[in-house]
Amino acid sequence: MQGRTWGLRLLLLLGLGLGSQEALPPPCESQIYCQGELLRQVQMARLYQDDKQFVDMPLSSAPDQVLRHFHKLAQAYNFSIPRQELQVLVQEHFWAVGQELQPWTPKDWRDSPQFLQNILDPKLRAWAGQLHQLWKKLGKKVKPEVFSHPEQFSLIYSRHPFIVPGGHFVVVGGWDSYWVMEGLLLSEMPETVKGMLQNFLDLVQMYGHVPNGARVYYLQRSQPPLLTLMMDRYVAHTNDTTFLRDHIETLASDLDFWTKNRSISVSSGGKSYSLNRYEVPYGGPRPESYSKDAELAATLPEGNRDALLAELKARAESGWDFSPRWLVGGPNPSSLSNIRTSKLVPVDLNAFLCQAEGLMSNFYSRLGNDSEAAKYRNLRAERMAALKDVLWDEDKGAWFDYDLENEKKNLEIYPSNFAPLWAGCFSDSDDVDKALKYLEDSRILTYQYGIPTSLQKTGQQWDFPKAWAPLQDLVIRGLAKSPSAKAQEAAFQLAQNWIRTNFDVYSKMSAMYEKYDISNGGQPGGGGEYEVQEGFGWTNGVVLMLLDRYGDRLSSGAQTTFLAPHCLIAALLLSLLPQ
Repeated sequence: MQGRTWGLRLLLLLGLGLGSQEALPPPCESQIYCQGELLRQVQMARLYQDDKQFVDMPLSSAPDQVLRHFHKLAQAYNFSIPRQELQVLVQEHFWAVGQELQPWTPKDWRDSPQFLQNILDPKLRAWAGQLHQLWKKLGKKVKPEVFSHPEQFSLIYSRHPFIVPGGHFVVVGGWDSYWVMEGLLLSEMPETVKGMLQNFLDLVQMYGHVPNGARVYYLQRSQPPLLTLMMDRYVAHTNDTTFLRDHIETLASDLDFWTKNRSISVSSGGKSYSLNRYEVPYGGPRPESYSKDAELAATLPEGNRDALLAELKARAESGWDFSPRWLVGGPNPSSLSNIRTSKLVPVDLNAFLCQAEGLMSNFYSRLGNDSEAAKYRNLRAERMAALKDVLWDEDKGAWFDYDLENEKKNLEIYPSNFAPLWAGCFSDSDDVDKALKYLEDSRILTYQYGIPTSLQKTGQQWDFPKAWAPLQDLVIRGLAKSPSAKAQEAAFQLAQNWIRTNFDVYSKMSAMYEKYDISNGGQPGGGGEYEVQEGFGWTNGVVLMLLDRYGDRLSSGAQTTFLAPHCLIAALLLSLLPQ
């Protein structure tokens, strides 16, 4: 009877009600890291500035022992444990963050990789050498205790060492790692890349997809799907066809996750197309942002809370956390309580999947499996048709997210709108010139220190005036792939701006950052749910890629304002003159 009374009190405290058959499931089974009254009370007591700190702390005691101790405290204090008692509980039963990891120096790291010789500016070459050194600082290895006692950790065991993003991100992230791997391959570290790839493939084999990160509380949400592209870059560098053959079915399983769990049918012009969206139908606040989510949910009627919390997880799955992009079209686009990520069909997600389908077709052809190659070739063709008919706007000359509820495109500009150029998922070569004209007309190219994430200023991470390395890459390489000399010159100018912003900040602060504020001379970016993080994996990777591509032209000299659109042709002509 006492156990049932305890269960009733828990349900009431959590606001679930007894007959809640339709409540969404929790993100994982752990009564410490994913759900339950202990998690709620610790996080709502705000023992730490960042909620993520608690759920990343390893247990020093068995979970049952911790829960029994908590149960006794809850009964003693009528289910409202004082903050000081919670602090004592945590100190007694948890280790500090990071105890499950140890520093690791990659065995394939070596001085002076060849790409450095392609960088003509001596200051930029020296800087690239320092970024190459950072891989050693960002190397981590999981301790064996995580394998032998997984119940005491939120961390999921990885067999192979890896490179982390940096800051409080001490485990690998899904899409972050693609740009990290590009940098590692330039640094001639293919064995490190292979180990990281194997870790991701292990996760797919265990859970059916690449999770948001290697933590149990991330398990039910993924991230932008770039695993197939990671494999492509590794195989192109090493020609390791055996590794590809061994894991081709696992790559297919990762794409199947998106087909089975994230597909949506969209009609356009009398035709029906299958496209994809971000959607995470799991309940409760995000454990790593518990207090913020719970307080936001409390502003809504009880019947609307689960839907909000699921949308917040979908937003996290998108990688854009948070952004006004996921609020557009709602009744109050300035309030996070109106977030509607799953109601939008994102351009970049579908471009990534289109690219992956093309790569899978190439992989199967290489392995001699013509039927599977044809299957993925057809999937890519169907998606390209959907991108053109549903997401492309001929009048604007760009792709746009599609609003499922309002049945129209979201015509706000984001760098992600140009992901099909980067992914090679367009069939009309004129689309590049049209997209460049749209970029010019929007004046997004006039920003001196980088391409802003949006033109809306809301105080969130993924908006104005923040600029993020992967979004620079989407636009720069998207334009650079064009046969148009004008588009290629625009790509170089954008690369020059981004390199100088990163170089100038590094020169002043001796650090690389996950994002930059481009509104005032270029500086580490702010906004969002946590402080700007140093490191930083994907920023380093994109910088090294740009230095490799344009090393014979890039300059560390004084920052110059990006040329206004009407000056691009003049700049192009000047660039063609003999030097």
